[in-house]
Amino acid sequence: MSKIFSRDSWAEIIEALSSNWFRTLLTAFGVLWGIFILVILLAAGNGLENGVKQGFDGMATNSMFMWSQTASKPYKGLPKGRRYRFKVDDVAAIKQNVPNLRFVSPRNQLGGFRGANNVTRGLKTGAYNVYGDYPEIIQQQPMDITSGRFLNYSDINEKRKVAVIGESVRIGLYDSEEEVLGTYIKINGVNFMVIGTYKKKSNNGGDAEEAMKEIFVPFTAFSQAFNMADNVGWMAVTAQDNASITQLKPQVFDVIKNRHSIHPEDDRAIGHFDLFEEFSKINGLFVALNFVAYFVGVLVLLSGIIGISNIMLIVVKERTKEIGIRRALGATPWSIRAQILLESIFLTIISGMAGIALASALLALVNYAMEGMDTSEMMFLNPSVNIGVVLIALTILIVSGLLAGLIPAQNAIKIKPVDALRTD
Repeated sequence: MSKIFSRDSWAEIIEALSSNWFRTLLTAFGVLWGIFILVILLAAGNGLENGVKQGFDGMATNSMFMWSQTASKPYKGLPKGRRYRFKVDDVAAIKQNVPNLRFVSPRNQLGGFRGANNVTRGLKTGAYNVYGDYPEIIQQQPMDITSGRFLNYSDINEKRKVAVIGESVRIGLYDSEEEVLGTYIKINGVNFMVIGTYKKKSNNGGDAEEAMKEIFVPFTAFSQAFNMADNVGWMAVTAQDNASITQLKPQVFDVIKNRHSIHPEDDRAIGHFDLFEEFSKINGLFVALNFVAYFVGVLVLLSGIIGISNIMLIVVKERTKEIGIRRALGATPWSIRAQILLESIFLTIISGMAGIALASALLALVNYAMEGMDTSEMMFLNPSVNIGVVLIALTILIVSGLLAGLIPAQNAIKIKPVDALRTD
């Protein structure tokens, strides 16, 4: 074994590979290009994943949003097409009957897409979404409080007419240097005192400015000011981290159906959006993308490995007499085989590491170019690969080098010394 890794062995490897350097360079390029493509594809997939998941940053992804619709089946003497509404008591019933829930937040809403002007301050007016919420909503739909504070339970219990407004609302209703906190805005003719402002990014490529054209007020004050009684427009339901809202939602629906006399099989009566289910689909998509990256990269790498194997066959053919002389002088089949395999592995690893270095340089350049950009709304962020991917690539290279040199090595030890010495 020590002879294999001796200085003479390495000198022989360098001499064999440099005897026709142009051929060696072309052969090495196949492996270099294959590993380069593999690393770039994996990094690009990782960058896309980072960008998409950035849109979910801070959001309680183990959540769903649900709202009432019309009953599509008759039940207990009640007709098909009957409309019903969620009630405040439904929230307590869901919390009591469904385990492993973290938040159940009722919500009411004014405004909407292309809604009429519903908020005024002095001579300025605007059309905004106004939500009656509980304090937990900030943990389900994240936002950054830029001044003042968010809603709390004192606001809920005392039914305070206070509001937290988005930065776009502030720009629309206030002058640039004007103080906001402590001032009043009128929502559908009812005065609310501004106690905070917020900023948040859009979700998954939406309009960030529109995401900040929203106003949050206490759920109880909203219900009192706008005559909502005990009605609830919709709910945001979040499961504990050790549970899945997708698995719990049938139990949530059963509670609603029992309380509102909805047919047990009437799935159309409750509208919902399962954020966890959508997030899981996105994770599955990136697993598939990583598989495709490995598949394509390994195929490209395989073509380079085949090239190395072919070149090693030619090298063995060219060195037939040399191998015959070594065999005649007492070289064992193992030493001949090991020398050929070592040459193959050496060429594969050197060219592969060059490919990794080139890909790393390109990724460093891309990340450097993105440093000065605002990436908060981008769908592509920090393309990179971790050390695990590099270790996998090195493993692929070593195994590939062995495979590339296996057939040439076997051909080398089949050469009989007498036949080899007769070769011109």
